[in-house]
Amino acid sequence: MDLHELDEIRLEAYDNSRIYKERTKAFHDKKIRHKDLKAGDKVLLFNLKLRLFPGKLKSRWLGPFEIKEVLPYGAVTLLDKNTNEFTVNGQRVKRYMANEDTEEESSLRLDDPTPV
Repeated sequence: MDLHELDEIRLEAYDNSRIYKERTKAFHDKKIRHKDLKAGDKVLLFNLKLRLFPGKLKSRWLGPFEIKEVLPYGAVTLLDKNTNEFTVNGQRVKRYMANEDTEEESSLRLDDPTPV
């Protein structure tokens, strides 16, 4: 095998690798959903540490929280009800879709039916 043939094979492998990376990146970028978050929006925060409190039916979303600031590169600064401020990754939040009237808790008591 000649050195020129070896260089050609190496360059072809580099080109194939570059093409593969470009296609993979394009596929990945196409699947990303961009969130239009702005200051003042209400959001829910995904709880990553739920495994400490096992429960099948326990919700993994906490909140609602208010967005104070949207930082560059996807970070979000949140405010809770006690005006505590903390910063999280923007991928861990989703928009809170509820009416402002339903934020207060309401309960309904369920009793066992009386036996006949």
